[in-house]
Amino acid sequence: MSQNKITPALWFHTADGKMQHVTDYYTGIFAASFEAGNTMPLGETPSGYTEMCNIQLFNDPYLFMTTAVEHHAFNDAFAIMIHCDDQQEIDKFWNYFTKEGKESMCGWCTDKFGLRWQIIPKNFGELMSRPNAWQVMMKQKKIVIKEYLQ
Repeated sequence: MSQNKITPALWFHTADGKMQHVTDYYTGIFAASFEAGNTMPLGETPSGYTEMCNIQLFNDPYLFMTTAVEHHAFNDAFAIMIHCDDQQEIDKFWNYFTKEGKESMCGWCTDKFGLRWQIIPKNFGELMSRPNAWQVMMKQKKIVIKEYLQ
């Protein structure tokens, strides 16, 4: 387990409760920035077949759990923000997550597991200090940096 005092734990649903579906998906976008530890099978639980795995995402620890029966779906009360270097990086993450997920507004999207992400540029605070920035953001789903600079 993690040596951190606090580790976010995320509960995923997969059809068979297998962790491999989740770790393959996030490895597909985060590559070397995503490290999955050994999968810990918990077997049959009230939520069906269940597995757990310690994760490192950009060197931050998480605990992932998968169950075969959806028990608690993700919602807007929790999201992970990705601070991107440029529009190309925003596009990369946005396109990956929304391919099987959903677009929302103001840089928010949902991936295929229902996990919420906010994909924003590192200089988002600076962009939001520009005239009409609020109006620009309220019209956007994916953040498009050049629209703030016009």
